[in-house]
Amino acid sequence: MREKLHEKKWYPYAVAACIAVVVYVALTHLDTVFDVAATFLGFFSAPFLGCVIAYLLNPLAMFFHRTVFKDMRKPDLRWLASIVLAVLALVLFLALILSTLVPQLVESITMLATNMDGYIAALVQLSHTWGIAEYINLDEFMGTSGNLMSNLLKIAGDNMQDILNVSVTAGKGLMMWGLAFMLSVYLLASKESLKSGAKRFLQALLPEKRYQVAMGFLTRCNGILQRYIVFSILDAVIIGGANAVFMACTGMQYVGLISLVVAVTNLIPTFGPVIGAVIGGFILLLVNPLHALIFVAFSVVLQTLDGYVIKPKLFGDSLGVSGLLILVFIIVCGNMWGIVGILLAIPLAAIIDFICRDVIMPHLEERRHKLDSGSAEQ
Repeated sequence: MREKLHEKKWYPYAVAACIAVVVYVALTHLDTVFDVAATFLGFFSAPFLGCVIAYLLNPLAMFFHRTVFKDMRKPDLRWLASIVLAVLALVLFLALILSTLVPQLVESITMLATNMDGYIAALVQLSHTWGIAEYINLDEFMGTSGNLMSNLLKIAGDNMQDILNVSVTAGKGLMMWGLAFMLSVYLLASKESLKSGAKRFLQALLPEKRYQVAMGFLTRCNGILQRYIVFSILDAVIIGGANAVFMACTGMQYVGLISLVVAVTNLIPTFGPVIGAVIGGFILLLVNPLHALIFVAFSVVLQTLDGYVIKPKLFGDSLGVSGLLILVFIIVCGNMWGIVGILLAIPLAAIIDFICRDVIMPHLEERRHKLDSGSAEQ
């Protein structure tokens, strides 16, 4: 019956009409389609995060596999020990960061809240000095800042239900991250079986020549992405640590808070260092304008050193992407996916550039050469 139905003359037109109706309904209800897609993809958020964590942990586990446990004879036990050591190293690193950073952040936030009136007064004075007081009336905010704590308590009481909802959402988020972390360990432990299964599927799906091309392409993309992620994190740690050492040696305040901001924003390509310098300089401006000036000057020197010395040493020539292409991808990916798109802009630009240079262009040149040869023979 199905074969006879396919042979009907009206069958292709009916299928095309059904597809057109579906596309029309989807285009006229894009908000609903996006909400349904987001809800559906939300069910897979924990497995997706588990894959991301496993992907980030894999280079560290491979490092331990090649160095610490290189003399271990049993391959399965060797890989399992590498995974355990990588997880322990990550947990110890996070514990060290939290134990060092959290007290400084609490102290910085407490000091910021305690001295809020003085900071606002200094800001008001600067606004009068720079002639912007007529555009921004900070005196009214200055008058209400003394009741800041009571206002915060009143706002908290009026929005208790929203606060509880946010707390429940945060608890679910923590649970999801915990499940994702456990899933990442299982994914790493099953890495070889997953790789062999994927290779077997590709071999069954593609001819041998295309399979080799696909494997080479995936290997190159994986190398670009892993190198970018690992060295971006290492670069952020170096910059944040250097900033903390400088601020501590010069006696500046809010060392932990500002250094964390500088390290995190340094992960954002092109615009991140500027954002970190502006935020840190503004915080210090409220405390000590001289410190703010010194901090901004040091940030310029540090980012220049990072751009011309540290990052070239870390990344080498593995990416080889022009600055114009990176800027275009940062703008486009940022508009499409926000901060995640900005973070992924450089590796995406490197992968697209690799596809164009090593895949598309040789194919087009070969095709052009065949066409020219055929024309010459005729």
